[in-house]
Amino acid sequence: MEIIDQPATMKLPARMFTGDVWADVIHRGEEPSRVRVNMVRFAPGARTAWHRHGLGQTLHIVSGVALVGTRDGVIIEAHPGDTIGCPPGEEHWHGATPDRFMEHIALWEGDDVEWLEHVTDAEYDGPRTSTRTRTSG
Repeated sequence: MEIIDQPATMKLPARMFTGDVWADVIHRGEEPSRVRVNMVRFAPGARTAWHRHGLGQTLHIVSGVALVGTRDGVIIEAHPGDTIGCPPGEEHWHGATPDRFMEHIALWEGDDVEWLEHVTDAEYDGPRTSTRTRTSG
């Protein structure tokens, strides 16, 4: 067992994000492991650009309210404790609502992320489906 030194918090680049977004690396696997785990913090209104992961991505909401959108116009409003799975190759974006900070844990494998264009305000402001309106059973 070992205590792993963590790199400093990094501000994420404007070419991949709208608004202020910071990340802390929790784990970056060494081959043969390819797992990546980051805690990501979004300022109100901040969001990723469109992107896709070759092996998919999982987002676990820690605080605030997250928006996760796909190319078909679906936007899920996710709350603390919710986990959202984005399948391999799915173009998507995620970020904070306009009025709240948001933190999520992002999990993915490998470095095969393709970054695309920025999410427009019209795409970001589209209709949402809240995880709080789901019924179980």
